[in-house]
Amino acid sequence: MPHAMVVSIHDVSPSTRARTQAILDDLLAAGAAVTSLLVIPDHHHRGLISGDPGFAAWLREKCGEGHEAVVHGYFHLRDGRTSDGPWKRLVTRSYTAGEGEFYDLDEAAAGQLLASGKRAFDACGVSYSGFIAPAWLLGGDAERAVRQAGFDYTTRIATVSDFRSGTIHPSRSLVWSVRAGWRRACSLGWNALLERTLQSAPLLRVGIHPPDWDHAAIRSQILRIVRAALAGREAMTYERWVRRMRSGA
Repeated sequence: MPHAMVVSIHDVSPSTRARTQAILDDLLAAGAAVTSLLVIPDHHHRGLISGDPGFAAWLREKCGEGHEAVVHGYFHLRDGRTSDGPWKRLVTRSYTAGEGEFYDLDEAAAGQLLASGKRAFDACGVSYSGFIAPAWLLGGDAERAVRQAGFDYTTRIATVSDFRSGTIHPSRSLVWSVRAGWRRACSLGWNALLERTLQSAPLLRVGIHPPDWDHAAIRSQILRIVRAALAGREAMTYERWVRRMRSGA
């Protein structure tokens, strides 16, 4: 079975559509024609994707080109709570800038958001099979809700979980943090090391966020990694990779 690469673009929504298209254009020029688009149904309460006909048409167009739409949280926000201890504050505020929405939701609350997200995708006229939590932070209760909602798979930063087969595939994702200069410097060094470490991995995962494209060094490293990977890997979506691993073909 040939090695694969999945490039995922996170935080896709009407407010990031133009930047996402610019990323897609650059990736296509680098040889990566398909990606997994992680779409937020109601990004920071700014309005449902189904309420923006232009965005819905664009998303259908991208799926028609071979990209995959993935449900990515609902609001992509987790409100701070006075009951949060030091560890929760570190994970949900410092690590994720307050966006670990599904980190500690109970099953009922998660289920309600998932149902609303599915309705928004359905209204856009696009199919979906995967759910990926913001910042890959998916708590146990929330994961049960994801399974109950009928999604085929999810990913975390170091795994891809196939709910149908019950298989958890170890697979570390490359991802960049650009909120401060020291974060960008660390990301460049860390991902250069990860790229070398993961050369023989069956799946290479490259996770992109729209703000990454504001920083030339980050953008250049991502595109270089993608071009280098395509010399020995096939670009595909998470959905296709999960189905391929499930079938063994």
